[in-house]
Amino acid sequence: MRDRDEAGRPRNARPRDEYGRPLPRGTEGVPRVPDDYAPTAGEALEEARKLLAAGRPFHAHEVLEARWKTGPAEERELWQGLAQICVGLTHIQRGNLAGAAALLTRGSARLGAYGSTRPYGLDLRALAVEADAITAAIDEGNADAVSAVSAILARLTPGE
Repeated sequence: MRDRDEAGRPRNARPRDEYGRPLPRGTEGVPRVPDDYAPTAGEALEEARKLLAAGRPFHAHEVLEARWKTGPAEERELWQGLAQICVGLTHIQRGNLAGAAALLTRGSARLGAYGSTRPYGLDLRALAVEADAITAAIDEGNADAVSAVSAILARLTPGE
């Protein structure tokens, strides 16, 4: 049964491993993003970068998801696209290549919709192209989680 808060909203209280997989209750997991986390855009990007650098894209996804749920409505597609790309990276780590390709494709499409705009200094076009390149590597049987995470991290840094 899924954990719920006092208002009946679903919550994820189960501990998770470094790849975001649920662990048995009572097991020690890695630190989680609190359910009430509401980062600014800068905080979300900084924390997501740190988590990706540590090889933890699932947890980067949780940070970006927190921003998507608490940020301005007009930025929802941006944060959702970034979160989906991080979940795609998580699926590569877990060996679910079909799921990885699907989420990378969805995330890339969301970012691609921004065209050449650069919110928060991010080159979303380059991020989308990188996600597409990772999807192509999956299709060719050349997917490598460490390289994929590094490639997205390099593009998640604001440009000049």
